[in-house]
Amino acid sequence: MEKTNVLITGKGESQCQRPRGWVGRLLLHNMNKRHSALTDWGLAHVSVGQRDAVLDVGCGGGRTVNKLAAAATQGKVYGIDFSGESVAASKKKNARWIETGRVEIRNASVSQLPFADGMFDLVTAVETHFWWPDLPEDMREVFRVVKPGGRLVVIAEVYKGANTRLAGALEKHGPRMGLKLLSVEEHRELLAHAGFSEVQVEIEAEKGWICGVGGKK
Repeated sequence: MEKTNVLITGKGESQCQRPRGWVGRLLLHNMNKRHSALTDWGLAHVSVGQRDAVLDVGCGGGRTVNKLAAAATQGKVYGIDFSGESVAASKKKNARWIETGRVEIRNASVSQLPFADGMFDLVTAVETHFWWPDLPEDMREVFRVVKPGGRLVVIAEVYKGANTRLAGALEKHGPRMGLKLLSVEEHRELLAHAGFSEVQVEIEAEKGWICGVGGKK
């Protein structure tokens, strides 16, 4: 019988990391609503061109893909997630864009992106990078698929050192769930070491939000 604990799945993985079953579907629906304002705040730090090719890594319930498709009106948006439940939810959320060929959702891992070098004008990662299995190597894999002149934006509602209850709880309990929280400076170093230039890290201190942006020369 499938476990229904909100935090831990039958394989010992967090439901946030890999949503499964009806609990996972409920969580994805909640994430779409909960993270909408956070996503808007983060995306305001980059521009989305009408003809851009965009990749959303860890697309979850698909709301970020939907926002990106509405902005890249003559481009194409790809979403990837290693959770089959997330892929299904994202496809449902973006069904009309998929029908017109404007969106494509794939079941894949950030550790081995199924795309050619230098394919994307913009890569987004919302509420996902702290779950990546090998954060430094996975960030380099993201760098690989960004076009010269393209950008990456990483967005999260929590970071190490934030003065919020959520940050305090996750700094204490996150490691046992595989969560890797980074400080502001660690975010800056992560993007720079992956090869990104002109790295900027912004925070919304009152809410504990963080946004990292890097470009590729």
